[in-house]
Amino acid sequence: MKIFKNRALISLIFSFSTFQLAAQQKTYNITAYGAKADGKTNNTTAIQSAIDKASANGGGRVLIPAGKFVTGVIEIKTGVELHLAANAVLLATTKRIDYGPEKASPLIVADGQQNIGITGPGTIDGQAELLIKDIYVMLRNGSLKDQEWQQYNEWGQMRPEENNRPKLIQFRNCKDISIKKVTIKNGLCWIQDYQSCTNMIIDSINVQSNTFLNNDGIDLVDCKNVKLTNSNFNVADDGICLKSHDPKGLCENIYIANCRVRSSASAFKMGTASFGGFKNITVRDIYVYNTFRSAIALETVDGGILEDIDIQRVTAKNTGNAIFIRLGKRRKDIPPGHIKGVYIGNVKVQVPAGKPDAGYQMEGPRELFEHNIFPASITGIPGYSVSDITLENIEITYNGSAKEYIAFSNIDSLENIPEKTGDYPEFSMFGELPAWGFYIRHADNVKMKNVKLIATGDEYRAACVFDDMDGLELDGVKISKAAALPVLLLNKVKRSSFRNMQLPDKSKEAILVK
Repeated sequence: MKIFKNRALISLIFSFSTFQLAAQQKTYNITAYGAKADGKTNNTTAIQSAIDKASANGGGRVLIPAGKFVTGVIEIKTGVELHLAANAVLLATTKRIDYGPEKASPLIVADGQQNIGITGPGTIDGQAELLIKDIYVMLRNGSLKDQEWQQYNEWGQMRPEENNRPKLIQFRNCKDISIKKVTIKNGLCWIQDYQSCTNMIIDSINVQSNTFLNNDGIDLVDCKNVKLTNSNFNVADDGICLKSHDPKGLCENIYIANCRVRSSASAFKMGTASFGGFKNITVRDIYVYNTFRSAIALETVDGGILEDIDIQRVTAKNTGNAIFIRLGKRRKDIPPGHIKGVYIGNVKVQVPAGKPDAGYQMEGPRELFEHNIFPASITGIPGYSVSDITLENIEITYNGSAKEYIAFSNIDSLENIPEKTGDYPEFSMFGELPAWGFYIRHADNVKMKNVKLIATGDEYRAACVFDDMDGLELDGVKISKAAALPVLLLNKVKRSSFRNMQLPDKSKEAILVK
């Protein structure tokens, strides 16, 4: 259907066929190096000794056998597979000082290594609840420095800064990586952070972490040739997140499929960090549930590119927003990047009236203003439009009723909707909007084919608002309800076409062109 989709898949298949974690015959059992499975002894030295020996001998499997083994920071080295046997639990130390006196080191690290892996079916447990207690003890007695822990952030939260909360896994500049079957849980910051890594297979992992904030399930940062499949994420921040920190780097050739995601932020997200960008990203068969923010969030706000994106077969239930696509400009020193060539197809989303993640241990922060349900949105900024966006076979059901007393958005005052050019990108960033289904502004060559929007409650707003566009094609768009006219509003839209429309009002006023 789209040439770039086939090109991305061919590239991925080629990449993944060229490597695998080297199967080593020799096993290095950590108990042979003095490790004790009593849940108390700090086994850092024993585990690191096994890793060092295996790597020095050309590689091998470092075995964590059944039992509870406490560890501090360990470093994976070339040729080493850290294997957690059934009923093996690697417990992170709950003493903050064990992660370093200043910036906290991640628990498991690797830098510049190759042919490495972490495999299951055992568990890595960050013991977040006990560790955060120790962090607060150090903060109160002044033995740990932190500029943020007593300040409210923009969402009204208080928390120690990220540098004081260790990640569980961080690999940097590594290649030929295998992460399989392992369960990873109870972290205080990003659970997995892979930076500038190449050739990765991540399969059948289970990530559970709702004990604190910033618990992204997995972050792929400027990584290339990655296959992430058959995995489960239940986390307090973004579920599967792609980022770009390097202006000369990219997340490129990434294939994600058959994953289940629950998040108190967004389920699948590109951004917020977006300095280099994202290219050739393929997503298939994702199930999202009880997620506070967006099922799909595509963002570039730091000058990076976002192009050749192919997302298909996403089902989201009890999720705060369906689709959020945003081009912004947070950096004053460089021009904004661009978004072009995005295909999203076969998506079904149910947006509830209430808070989707209510009742979870760590909920997403509520908006600090009263509001109606937010629509899906695609937005650029003045002078820089997103382009070549195709939405096909999309169904979004919005539950709940809009109330004019909360906020009334006048379709005659579209210029009053703030641009928020340099703001943090989020589907609620513009405040109350005059549409309940889709709000699209500063976008060119947008195609909506077989898109069905359902409102189950009362609505006073237009279903869709299209503003400042060049090229809009609506084919088979179905709108369930029109409490007021117009159903569709086109403002400053050039080159529009309509086919096979099913609108609840057949009058000429149903589509207003300004």
